[in-house]
Parts: sequence; structure tokens; C-alpha cells
Amino acid sequence: MSHSPDSGQTPAHAAAPDSSDTTRERILAAAMDEFARHGIAGARVDRIAKRARTSKERVYAYFRSKEALYAHVATRELSVIAEATQIDPSDLPGYAGRLFDYFTARPDHHRLITWGRLEVTAAAAEADPTRAAITRKLDQLRQAQRAGELSPAWDPADVLALVNQIATTWAAQPELAKAAAEHATDSSTAARRAAVVTAVEQLFPRAV
Repeated sequence: MSHSPDSGQTPAHAAAPDSSDTTRERILAAAMDEFARHGIAGARVDRIAKRARTSKERVYAYFRSKEALYAHVATRELSVIAEATQIDPSDLPGYAGRLFDYFTARPDHHRLITWGRLEVTAAAAEADPTRAAITRKLDQLRQAQRAGELSPAWDPADVLALVNQIATTWAAQPELAKAAAEHATDSSTAARRAAVVTAVEQLFPRAV
């Protein structure tokens, strides 16, 4: 008896498929692109299914709703961001530079997260994975203040908000980034990055 790629069964004699080529991974990759382009409300499950080379029914077999699919994609992306940009409270300019680099290389990932901020309902926000991530970072900042690595004059919540805002300035304002590319004295990405790092350095100097 033969097995279809979407049957969820693998013959005992066959090698397990590469994880990057499973139906579920194809769905998640397609959903990432769809949500980044159209947001949650504008995303269409039939487009996700078509790009993932599967059916709408199969998508719903994995994820009970479009919102659940977005939540899964966003949670995984936030985990990737946290791993790639790890905060170091003793070197916030370096952290800002890593955030800048990440979103400069992946503007669609920034759009994905932004759509969630705009569209996730209050009820769903209670389970927002960013809440736990923010709490961990605030705890790290408080520990750095107690260790004398960060000025205690700032509330950790303000520190995190300001650093994140500065670091994502250009990702959040693509129209301003375009204007800078056309009119800035130095139009390079390196110049924009240097400005971000310098701004954070002046607010929150590296620990010495």
C-alpha cells in the first residue's frame, strides 16, 4: 500500500524525510511570508496551502485557526530573534546593533511582528509570548543595575523600550530609510547602524 506525502505515515523501510521538507514546515514557511505581507486579517489560508503544496484541510489539521497559525509562527520567530540578538545589559549598544542587523536583513520578519501588535486581540494578548521574553529581559537589566553595570537612574522598562525603539527605527520607518538612502550625507547601511549604536551608547554607556 502506498503512502501519500501528506498521510502522516512513513513506511518502516523508508528514511525519515528531512524536517525542512515536511508538510508542516512548508506550511509554516508559507505562513511566515503570507502574514508578513498581508497581516492576520488579510492573510488567506488557501494561499498558504497553495504555496505549501498542500490543502486547506491539511493546514487546519495542524492549526485549528488562522490566528493559531499566526501565534505559532510569531512565537517561533520571537524565539529565533531572542537567540540571534541576545541582550547583554552590560553592552546595550552591542545589543542594539544586533537588533539593527537582524531586522535590516529580514524586514519581512519585522512586519510579521508588527502585524501582531496591531491585530492580536486583548484576549489573545494574555498569552502573547513576548510577555515572558520582556519579563526575562527586565530581570536581566535589574540584575545589571544591582551589579553596577547599568545606571540605576533608569527604570528597566524605559531602558528596554528606548533601546528597542532606537534599534528598530529604520525597520519601522521604511519610508524614512528610503529618504536617508537618497539624501543622507552618508547613505550607507553602515552609517545608519553607527547612528543607532552611538545613540544607545550615549544613553546607556557600555560597562567598563
